[in-house]
Order: sequence, then C-alpha cells, then structure tokens
Amino acid sequence: MGMSRWIGVAGLALALAACGGGEKKQEAAVEEAPATLPAGLYEVSGEVTQLASTDKTTPATKLKQGDKIAAKACVTADGQPEPALLAEAKGDKCEIKNSYIHNGRMSAQMSCTRSGLTGYVMPAMMGSFTKDGFEGEINTLTYFYADGDYRMTRKVTAKRIGDCPAEAAKSS
Repeated sequence: MGMSRWIGVAGLALALAACGGGEKKQEAAVEEAPATLPAGLYEVSGEVTQLASTDKTTPATKLKQGDKIAAKACVTADGQPEPALLAEAKGDKCEIKNSYIHNGRMSAQMSCTRSGLTGYVMPAMMGSFTKDGFEGEINTLTYFYADGDYRMTRKVTAKRIGDCPAEAAKSS
C-alpha cells in the first residue's frame, strides 16, 4: 500500500508539473547557458569584499575593502576572456594559466606580474555565465619577494555590451 500511494503522489506531481509549464522554465535555463562564453566586449563591475595581509605588512595594492571596481575588455572568438577582465589592477601583466569555461560554469586561474614589485599576483575566478554575461568571485593571493603580500576577494558581475573593437580582434 505504501508503494502504490507513493506512485500516485509521484504521478500527481508529474501531472501538476506538466500543467504548470515547469518545462518552459527549464528550457529557458538551458537556453541561457551557452556551451562557451559568447565573444564580445564586456563591462565588469564589482566590489572588494575581503582584503587581508598575509605577511603582517601593508597590502601592496591600491584597493581597499569596499572599493568598487570596473573594467572593460573582450572575450575572444574562442570564448576566452582577455586577462584584463579578471585582473586586479590596470598595468598588471597577466596570462590565463588554466581555465574551464563550459556549459554555464567558469573557472580561470591567472598569473600576473606588477610593475615595481618582484613576485606574482595570482587571481583565480570561480563563477557562472549566460549568453548575456558572467558573475562570480575572484580570489587573489600574492607572492612578492618583498613585503606586501595579501589575500583579496572581489565579487564581480560582467555584462556583454557589444562587439569588440576591430583593433582588439586583430591583436589577439
């Protein structure tokens, strides 16, 4: 009797789901997450949600906790974000070392150098994307030879705002 009651409840739930248009919502969710990040010009905005020294000295960054951040850069035709979209500071020289950007999920690890400092800035982004943009958290750890090492978290949202300028497409 317990099993037949469970089957009846399951059947009722399926019937209600079919009537309620639940499958349309699911289709829309699948539609919103393309296989790759769409190429184009993106505008990133965000906020520094956490900043802490890891060597008990003043962090070697101009950013402070609570600062708002913004950047514009392109996602290339192969679905890879230009490092400037995820980098912490203008002028940091960065390259993406590892990335997984597929079916709405996004993770990218970068290695950057900063002018005037010897060592590395290592941002790592974890998030999600749709056809319109991406969002997530970028956690940065630094490994400088001198003082100033820190750990920082930035919460970011990016919107696709158009196509990349022609010069950007040629240089990539």
